[in-house]
Amino acid sequence: MSPSAETVKDLYERMVRIRYFEEAAGRLFEANKIPGFVHLYVGQEAIAAGVCVALRDDDQISSTHRGHGHLVAKGGDLKKMMAELMGKATGYCQGKGGSMHICDLELNMLGANGIVGGGVPIAVGAGFANQYRGLDTVSVAFFGDGTTNIGAFHEAANMAAALRLPVLFVCENNEYAEYTPRAATMAIKDVVERAPAYGMPGQIVDGMDAIAVHEATRQALEAIRAGEGPSFLEAKTYRYYNHHGIQTLGMKYRSDDEVEEWKERDAIVALEQVMLAEEIVTRAEIDAVQAAVLDEVGAAIEFAEASPLPEPDQLLDNVYTEAQG
Repeated sequence: MSPSAETVKDLYERMVRIRYFEEAAGRLFEANKIPGFVHLYVGQEAIAAGVCVALRDDDQISSTHRGHGHLVAKGGDLKKMMAELMGKATGYCQGKGGSMHICDLELNMLGANGIVGGGVPIAVGAGFANQYRGLDTVSVAFFGDGTTNIGAFHEAANMAAALRLPVLFVCENNEYAEYTPRAATMAIKDVVERAPAYGMPGQIVDGMDAIAVHEATRQALEAIRAGEGPSFLEAKTYRYYNHHGIQTLGMKYRSDDEVEEWKERDAIVALEQVMLAEEIVTRAEIDAVQAAVLDEVGAAIEFAEASPLPEPDQLLDNVYTEAQG
């Protein structure tokens, strides 16, 4: 089923918001304006957008260390996001979570996670709660190919399938776990081959095609809401930049030809071509979207830079435990 023109435009705008936010975050990181590390989502935008456009507002997502794109796609506030990345008190987590622990529970974004595979059990736990409460809400676990080598993933997948939980597993297979190619860490060619072992259906989708991701997600959500249990999507994609930041920092683990080959399939450019060919938008309208998002990102940077750092006496606020003396 072809998506409506409004859906296609929504996909495009969410991808552009992710791309421009991430490009700006990368530049700020390299200018030493963002502490810690940032793991950029550039190149993978079609997955977050394609999935999140298909979700309802009450559906939940869990994320990864490369999680900015998921929050943006779920409707995140760019000002709060940029402030959090800069460690400012006006950020989503008052500047204490940073890039890898950003979240927005009001949007049902259950958090990025610095632990590889850590977000998968969270999504499965949410799915269990939804089922227990008799809701038709679906929880989505985003994760990379490397996560499927982690024990937490297998335990969570087994539980979801055994209990027929309303969970969608979305594997963003960008072919690298940090600096190691997928082929060096698993004997199978396609990660989706692991799904049948747990008794759940699996499907491969082109992660550089937002419309394809959206349609695959829509179909999977229909089955899950109908009580058919969890489903698994493997989206074939590629991250354009280093494991963290933009530059390779002397760690040359991918050829220039490989990177350029994937960039030629850029999901944003591809969707622009579709929209223009089908007369969904004009070039002027595309330019207007890009300009508006650039303004939004610029305003987010100004907001974050003008925001205060957390006060020392706020150190123990919003933590789970504190030392007893």
